[in-house]
Amino acid sequence: MDYVLDKLNRSSLLKGDIDYHLLRAAMVIMFAWFGYDKWFDAEIRGLLPLITNGPLTFWMIPVLGIGGTSVLLGTAEWTFGTLLFLGFWNKKLGVLGALGSTFTFITTITIMPFAPDAWEAGAGGFPAMTIVSAFLLKDLVLLVVSVYLLKQDLVRVIAARTRPMHRKLAPSSN
Repeated sequence: MDYVLDKLNRSSLLKGDIDYHLLRAAMVIMFAWFGYDKWFDAEIRGLLPLITNGPLTFWMIPVLGIGGTSVLLGTAEWTFGTLLFLGFWNKKLGVLGALGSTFTFITTITIMPFAPDAWEAGAGGFPAMTIVSAFLLKDLVLLVVSVYLLKQDLVRVIAARTRPMHRKLAPSSN
């Protein structure tokens, strides 16, 4: 085991910010794909039981209708994904993307206790999950990734703001 640990420790795979960059890339892909699906009525209709029972989303269908809800969710997911993507180069935009992402997954996690058919009655109900609760539970991991990216980007933005400005030295007169 020590041999494996030593090899991993010397590996370039674990040096630098590879974890940070991989998580950012995964979130960008996830938002692009899930955001794409939101543009179709079939996706929103499939999510109706979740959207209408969520404490933070119940208002969407009555106020925006199915089409408006589709546009709102698709636009939000593509916006947050784009901001996270731009965060590779601009950490302030990354902070905005991570904030939006964090809010997104707080919203979806709050649906879980209220989702119809989320707990397997044949196994005694909670905590025996159905596919509904399992679908929502993945958002717990996505929430944690969002908070991680938010923290990392915020630390980098603050560090850049507080770094002392390097003054150009006047050329010496010899």
